[in-house]
Amino acid sequence: MPLSRRRFLSNGSAALAAVTVGCQTRRRRPEDVRDVAKVLAAVGSADGAGVKLRRALGSRTLPMLDPFLLLDEIQSADQADFRAGFPTHPHRGFETVSYLISGAFIHRDSVGNEGRIADGGTQWMTAGRGIVHSEMPEQKPGLELWGLQLWVNLPAKRKMTEPRYQDLAASDIPELMVADARVRLVAGTIGRVKGPIDGVAVQPVMLDASLEAGAQFRYQLPTDHNAFVYVLSGAISLGAGADPVVAKQTAVLKPGRREIAASSAEGGRFLLLAAAPINEPVARRGPFVMNTRAELRQAFDDYRNGRLVRNNSPL
Repeated sequence: MPLSRRRFLSNGSAALAAVTVGCQTRRRRPEDVRDVAKVLAAVGSADGAGVKLRRALGSRTLPMLDPFLLLDEIQSADQADFRAGFPTHPHRGFETVSYLISGAFIHRDSVGNEGRIADGGTQWMTAGRGIVHSEMPEQKPGLELWGLQLWVNLPAKRKMTEPRYQDLAASDIPELMVADARVRLVAGTIGRVKGPIDGVAVQPVMLDASLEAGAQFRYQLPTDHNAFVYVLSGAISLGAGADPVVAKQTAVLKPGRREIAASSAEGGRFLLLAAAPINEPVARRGPFVMNTRAELRQAFDDYRNGRLVRNNSPL
């Protein structure tokens, strides 16, 4: 069983009814808008049983952005890049978010859950005190598998909670027009529309925005939320006076201001991810994220001795 496994899947393209939202399009002052703190290119990597991926967050250049621990992207039509998948492995102390743009993954776990995350779907899994699971790709030869996986930390008081799943089909995710942008809202609120993910301690925002050439996008966040943008395709300008951020780059946004402003001269698509920081010590190794090294050693010991999960059932 490989112990150092990071998931990667998920982004979506299908959606529900389109709704025009005007409250995010008010006239803004330059001092309200968050600028870019830094831009980093995603780093080529491999995980699981040899799955090739790009690591946008969680590398040496950007180890984490509290509470976000990792963002991996898989995008390939070559089955040799992903066929081996992510065989049985454990997690404790954080949440994994799988977002599929195209293709699918089959999920099985130690408490008897089994499901399929497919085109446009999302799974928000709270590992909590412990889960052992596998995620194996499902895509027809010659077609592209494209998805992302995000890791989100849990505060100390929730690290040992019972595992929980929020599984969303593409049709469960609302699609809206925000200014000129088409947006899929996984978590957070736009006007009177609330994303379907709930009950998450860090109050996350997760949205997938597509801009045609010349389009603009506006969104307001709490000033203390950490936020970053990962560009999926095309090029996106953020804030004032910055060079465009291009596909496979991560833009970390400065805190302290409320509004996110994006535009695109040529068109582009990006993920916006934001959440309240936890501001606690982080001890992490492989599939476990705790607060202290002693808790980390306990997680490994519990896994080796079959105590990581309750109601253990075969995968």
